[in-house]
Amino acid sequence: LNVLIAARDCGVRKVLFASSSSVYGDSPTFPKREDMIPSPLSPYAVSKLAGEYYLKVFSEVYGLKTLSLRYFNVFGPRQNPQSEYAAVIPKFITKILRRESPSIYGDGRQTRDFTYVKDIVQANIRAMESDAQGTFNVAYCRRIDLNELANMIMEITGITVPLIYEPPRTGDVRDSLADIRRAQDAFGYAPEYTVKKGLMETIAW
Repeated sequence: LNVLIAARDCGVRKVLFASSSSVYGDSPTFPKREDMIPSPLSPYAVSKLAGEYYLKVFSEVYGLKTLSLRYFNVFGPRQNPQSEYAAVIPKFITKILRRESPSIYGDGRQTRDFTYVKDIVQANIRAMESDAQGTFNVAYCRRIDLNELANMIMEITGITVPLIYEPPRTGDVRDSLADIRRAQDAFGYAPEYTVKKGLMETIAW
């Protein structure tokens, strides 16, 4: 809200907000489209949805151009595996490189639409340089389950360890897959990194 007020008062042309696929919650409908009714399951997801509404209101009331990009499961170099909010990929990589067993909450068949950070950067730049406004999904547009993800990391590293299965966590989304056609049409977004290619760069780092 402070950023939007400052942008309005200083005559900023456009504001881009980093939103999240978590706003969709655990809806069984796939792929996730921007016109679906949000159903956030965590305080984090609620904060992202609130941010989107702030941008929408500032656009309608003050004429400030705004964009909300809903990122799907971003990963890449420099993610902190020690953070309380650490994503699954840096946790898996760190454990496997140490020849330790990573933990999976649930049966490992839950899926994610993992998106490499360089594709997120590409989307940000394309969106800001375009005339596009509104809300857009940014993702790889494929899904992979956590068992497959762990096995892919072990294949790339050449290190094999057993997986530890823990009880599912409350608030975790079971499956995730994006429809990215709106971003493709509005500002030419097209993912350039497969999950494996992104993992190879991340593991090398």
